[in-house]
Amino acid sequence: MLLLVQILIVSFILLNMKTKCYSVRLQSLVSISDKAYKATAFDGSSDIIPASQVFGHDYDVQKSDAYWISAWILDKKSLQYSTKKEAWFDSESGRMLPTYTVERHKPTKIKKTEVEPIKELQK
Repeated sequence: MLLLVQILIVSFILLNMKTKCYSVRLQSLVSISDKAYKATAFDGSSDIIPASQVFGHDYDVQKSDAYWISAWILDKKSLQYSTKKEAWFDSESGRMLPTYTVERHKPTKIKKTEVEPIKELQK
C-alpha cells in the first residue's frame, strides 16, 4: 500500500512538470516588462501574457510569427488562437517534450486447417 502511495505521489509530481501549450499566430508580441508581454492577434484582440507562460517561437510556422503559449492562460485571455497545434513543455527547463503515440497491434487469429502431409518430405 505504501508503495502505491509513493508511486501516485511521484506520478503527480511528474505530471505537474509538464505544461500543455498551443502554437499561437500573433501580429506582435512586445515585452512590456521583465515579467509580461503584450500580445496582439491578427483580429485586433490584445492581452497581457505573463513571461513565464510564453515558451518561445514556433519555428515550424513560416508565414507569420507564432509563439508557444500555455493553454491554461489562453483560456483566461481574449486572444484569438487555435487548438490544432499543441505540444507539451517542461515547466522547469522550458524545453519541448517529445510527442509520441502508442499503437497496439493485435494480430488476427488464423483458423487451423487440416492438410495431408506430402509423402516425399516425410522421413
